[in-house]
Amino acid sequence: MSDKQRTIKKAVSLSGVGLHTGKPVTITFNPAEENHWFKFQRVDIEGHPIIDADVDLVVDTSRGTTLEKNGVRVHTTEHVLAALMGLGIDNCMIQVTGPEMPIMDGSSLKFIEALESVGVVEQESERDYFELTENLTFEDTVKKVEMLAVPQDDFRLTVMVDYGSEVLGTQHASMYNIAEFKQEIAPCRTFVFLRELEALLAHNLIKGGDLDNAIVLVDSELPKDKLDHLRKVFNKPDVEVKGRGVLNNTKLRFFNEPARHKLLDIVGDLALVGKPMKIHVLAARPGHAGNVDFAKKLKALAKKQKIEKDYPKVDLNAAPVLNIMDIMKLLPHRQPMLLVDKIMEYSDNHVIGVKNVTLNEEFFKGHFPGNPVMPGVFLIEAMAQCGGVLVLKTVTDPENYLTYFIKIDGVKFRQQVIPGDTVVFSLNLVTPIRRGICHMRGIAYVQNKPVMEAEMMAQIVKVKNIEVKNTEPQLA
Repeated sequence: MSDKQRTIKKAVSLSGVGLHTGKPVTITFNPAEENHWFKFQRVDIEGHPIIDADVDLVVDTSRGTTLEKNGVRVHTTEHVLAALMGLGIDNCMIQVTGPEMPIMDGSSLKFIEALESVGVVEQESERDYFELTENLTFEDTVKKVEMLAVPQDDFRLTVMVDYGSEVLGTQHASMYNIAEFKQEIAPCRTFVFLRELEALLAHNLIKGGDLDNAIVLVDSELPKDKLDHLRKVFNKPDVEVKGRGVLNNTKLRFFNEPARHKLLDIVGDLALVGKPMKIHVLAARPGHAGNVDFAKKLKALAKKQKIEKDYPKVDLNAAPVLNIMDIMKLLPHRQPMLLVDKIMEYSDNHVIGVKNVTLNEEFFKGHFPGNPVMPGVFLIEAMAQCGGVLVLKTVTDPENYLTYFIKIDGVKFRQQVIPGDTVVFSLNLVTPIRRGICHMRGIAYVQNKPVMEAEMMAQIVKVKNIEVKNTEPQLA
């Protein structure tokens, strides 16, 4: 499989009912841009709110995986997300006309078929895989759930289920790579014990339940009155079970279909980490709650890995490519507004600069002098000055140019910067410099941890007879 990101060629819809609400719902899979991942959109609500497929948005795992954002929910998302993951799709907007995904036949098969009917297209960006360098464990001693992720060169799963039932017994299922999902895992239906089904019916749930969209396991013989009740509920006059086994003698698609469905659920729930994976997950007695807790651990590790990956590999003890005197030849800024001490790297599309923060900074005299913190606006200014070095290196006479802000976006302050800190600014061009306009995205680090980030746009303007003094106009 290619390592390029993928989306579907065109939109495709299918309709069904929600398992618990019983309400009709139409789901539409739409192509999405690169680095979009999966998002749900409630088109039945004013403003068409969007809920990201993000483990941090999970609010309920009791009857499937429910996501909520700004008070808007989508229920039973796991079978839909598993289908997307199983086909190696990276980006999709999933529009729904109600709060719950259609249950279809209780598996991911119908979603797989719909997605395959429109085809998949490669995009330009490379996939960003989540990978492990060491084992990661999770355990829920109350529910007896155990999960382990180990390094692997593909997405592999091994599952064991044991519900203490003679009917179900202990089952195992494996998926050696994601290419097996379509044939070996996607057709496997959800299952429920009859004793659980009766409790759900008593609470007015599974209104969309049907003997065609779930396997009902029976581990004790049913009296006639219970059979009559089930016939009425499901409007199925031929409901029967011969001793223990499967209600209505439903033919299993695989001898271990329940274990395979648990594997399907894990694929869907781990999609909430937000990226494709190259790991081997081993799970004992998994459920949605454990899957989600484990996904949170994986996402936290993925975030840590990204920070470490993005942190510029720069030796602060090495000689700079531009020292303070070199910088002063490029920038018109002077104390107290010259906020870059040295440039460690620069190329046609990136720059790395350094600011050593001391208690002698002018701004500390008036900004929390009893508890000095570098003002956020000065962090932005220092970052912009690093970007100014990058753009001014593109002209032959930088002393005749000034740099002005056009726009600042996406500014986030993550940690205080205090005296004694060394701030490393890493900036990359978002788009090539054209007509003196520079569009950059930067992250500021202290001790390898992000403290600030921003996206900014600036323009260099040629000005004749610039005279550098100790005071200056407001410049980026």
